Amino acid sequence: MTSDDDAPGPLGLDPWLLDILACPACRAAVRVDEAASTLVCTACGLAYPVRDGIPVMLVDEALHPGV
Repeated sequence: MTSDDDAPGPLGLDPWLLDILACPACRAAVRVDEAASTLVCTACGLAYPVRDGIPVMLVDEALHPGV
């Protein structure tokens, strides 16, 4: 039996993980973009892909704003 606390959040990520993730480029918070399956930096706009439920928080893999 599981509780709602154990339920995965957006993109299959644990909510506690979303609370601690930060942009590796500028250290700002990230927000979920479910339509694009990415985590987007709230400051610099870099978008980090989420592949198979795993956030790829590498600047070299990030999509730049407007691309």
